[in-house]
Amino acid sequence: MTSLSFDRKLRFADCDPSGIAYFPSYLNMLNAVVEDFWAEIGFPWPDLITVRRIGTPTVHLTCDFSRPSMFGDILTFKLRVGKVGRASLHLAHVVSGADGVRWCARQILAATSLVDHHAIPWPEDVRAALVSHLHADEETQVAPS
Repeated sequence: MTSLSFDRKLRFADCDPSGIAYFPSYLNMLNAVVEDFWAEIGFPWPDLITVRRIGTPTVHLTCDFSRPSMFGDILTFKLRVGKVGRASLHLAHVVSGADGVRWCARQILAATSLVDHHAIPWPEDVRAALVSHLHADEETQVAPS
């Protein structure tokens, strides 16, 4: 599977007073991309969260920022599934603008029960969808959880 790609325009509210992207806004955008990813693979969060009572909290996140983004820039968020663990999901993100990579992130999500808030194994149908999107290459390899 190739990476999933989502475009997003950097809005005024995403920037600091100088017009440069404010890093906490980047994290909100990243969260929206992850939400779009779940919908894209057939498990939209409203169903996972409210019907199936499965949470997908981020348990680890690292980011590397390489160049600034400015108000009005179009950013392309590419997401790849690097590993599907028993109860974890490793994602690799690359965010680019017209002039190349702006920042990258490695993220680990956990499957949790929203009834008792403990880790749970991925249900078989969810695991199958995640594995079908697995892209194991050196760019997406991350430390095991």
